[in-house]
Amino acid sequence: MVTGVDTGGSFAALSRTALAVLVPELLLCGQLIDRSGMAHLISAFGREGMAEVAIEEWQASSPWYTRRMQRALKFEGDDVVTIFKGMQLDIGAPPQFMDFRYRVHDRDHGEFWLDHCGALMDVEPLGDAYVTAMCHDIEDPTFDATALATNPHARVRPIHRPPRAPADRHPHCAWTVTIDSSYDPPAVEPHTEALGRTAAVALELSPIDHDGEGRHDYSGPLLADLRFDEFSKPALVRIAEEVCLQHHLLALGFLMSVRKRTDEQSAIELTRKQLTGIAGITSERIRTALGLPRSFAGLSVVLDVHPMLAPDRYVDRVICFDDALGLRINRRGGAFDDGSWPTLIDAEHLGPLDALVRGVDPHFTTRLVSATDEALVVEVFRDESPAKECDEVAITRFSTGSSFVFEDRGIPLPLTVV
Repeated sequence: MVTGVDTGGSFAALSRTALAVLVPELLLCGQLIDRSGMAHLISAFGREGMAEVAIEEWQASSPWYTRRMQRALKFEGDDVVTIFKGMQLDIGAPPQFMDFRYRVHDRDHGEFWLDHCGALMDVEPLGDAYVTAMCHDIEDPTFDATALATNPHARVRPIHRPPRAPADRHPHCAWTVTIDSSYDPPAVEPHTEALGRTAAVALELSPIDHDGEGRHDYSGPLLADLRFDEFSKPALVRIAEEVCLQHHLLALGFLMSVRKRTDEQSAIELTRKQLTGIAGITSERIRTALGLPRSFAGLSVVLDVHPMLAPDRYVDRVICFDDALGLRINRRGGAFDDGSWPTLIDAEHLGPLDALVRGVDPHFTTRLVSATDEALVVEVFRDESPAKECDEVAITRFSTGSSFVFEDRGIPLPLTVV
């Protein structure tokens, strides 16, 4: 049996410095969820079906998590600056990998462009048809969905975008954002309404108290870049929790959309493949970013902050660590009610957990202890031989984001009206 003391603490157990390193990693891994899932969708539904699922999952999830982040960091509003601040804290626009630059003309007009688009770097080798699917078919409705979360009269329209002509065109794309009361707001899509009824959308996360150094919100001017080490520890805890919840909401949108196109068993299997691929890459990046050892102690920290199992107010789980490492996933709470990622792991399907633990060390393997209606309990042990990387992780590793390295860009400047 798994015994020992709950490692507990989750994000609050990390230092402010570690949290500042972790948050951009979580944002990047959220973007890579698509790299993990889309290849399997192409196989199942073709390029057009893949694009349809991508549109619906982002339309369903981004308005809800955008509003959540606005409330958490006290930058609610209805202007262009509010839209841009939300983008800086969105898994769809992780810093540097998706290098958004902003210009504000007035409260109702602005521009953004991408000096580097990691998603384009991933898709461009596949040819213009895939680039067009991403940069035209998917971006048009999903950029609008993100902006509409702030103002129903907002529109995002391209100045230029890929396929690039000439082939080395820079910036990779450029867009205008306009708020005009004469624009008729589009109808809210059924999948967006449905996701709004989940436990994830209504979840209360860690309050941000004003203890300690650093900024506790983002109520000031729009900054060219966010330096996460300037936020207080309580703010970073909440940001990390919100970003993990973004992962779950996007995955729920994915599953909801896939269910419309296939039978239930196939939908669950496709989502489980998505989870397996992103679980392994995410644990690998977390371990590396935090400088954790390839040990049970290092793995216990990764498990505690991994989006598959976090935030702990959403995923009811216990991590136990003494002479062995064990994990108990309780079949209750918000994630269970919503049918989110942890519900895809059961006695016959430990693959996502194996991918997660092997991202820390390929010698790690999970072993079932018990499976009941109340909980799934597994133990992690160390095998003598390293496991071969599973196909789902290898597919996700295709993305340049899997090996992307963040850099220190110095002190960010406030962006003023031009």
